[in-house]
Amino acid sequence: MERFKKILNRLLFPGTAVIIMSVPIAAALLIYTFIYAGENSPIAYVSYVFSAYSLTILCIGIVPAIKKSKKILHKNKHIHRYLTDMLFKAKVSLYGSLGINSLYALFKFVTGVYYSSVWLITLAVYYISLVVVRFLLLRHVNKNTAGENLRSEWRRYRLCGIILMLMNLALGGMVVLVVHENRGFEYAGYLIYVMAFYTFYTTVIAVVNIMKYKKLGSPVMSAAKAINLATALVSMLALETAMLSQFGDSDDALFRRIMTGATGGVICVFILGMAVFMIIRSTKQLKKIRENV
Repeated sequence: MERFKKILNRLLFPGTAVIIMSVPIAAALLIYTFIYAGENSPIAYVSYVFSAYSLTILCIGIVPAIKKSKKILHKNKHIHRYLTDMLFKAKVSLYGSLGINSLYALFKFVTGVYYSSVWLITLAVYYISLVVVRFLLLRHVNKNTAGENLRSEWRRYRLCGIILMLMNLALGGMVVLVVHENRGFEYAGYLIYVMAFYTFYTTVIAVVNIMKYKKLGSPVMSAAKAINLATALVSMLALETAMLSQFGDSDDALFRRIMTGATGGVICVFILGMAVFMIIRSTKQLKKIRENV
């Protein structure tokens, strides 16, 4: 029995080198099977078994590897602070989102000019406006510790709500134009798949961060995450119109108009609701602060 346990342990925990080598070997066997040998050939069964084994030891070995890497990362004081200090992490994420979204807005503008797409250029201008709002929030964070000067933070929180409301009018006009012209955002070649990955990633992260950073008690950070969510939702609308343009039936214009109009309407209403909530909430909080002074 002990001998069996040792053999099983050796099979399930063969070492890092074996795990790393097994992945490309399993991939090569599967490629050979599907392209040359065929699904019913003897090598196919070998490749299936070896691939299953490779996946098993990879899943088992990745957990201790992550734990070990975390211990190594915590030895660096800057990384340790990032992983343990929520306020510091939120500030770094604000810098990161500002940089990434600035590049994304620039990318939209350049591709819009290159492909002569009015829609991409319009979307780039919308993103640039959101980048400016993030910059204003970042300036406040650099001058003040997040969560300390609540009166100033609530004022900026309300300002973000007002700007979102005004920009939502422009977004509504953009949706109307897209529906009226029955056109959308267009991406060349495989660029649409890159944009799809980016859009879904930013949307999920934006939703998670709104709940996560709410615990900090910093209106500025909450406003920054609301801006991220608005950006992600507009990206989702742009992606939908691009996919309808690239993969939809060119003869079914009515379907494209209904889908674009419905999605655009829902996003506009959601962002408007978020903006109104930010304005009302900040106004109430500022009133409470004035009464307590």
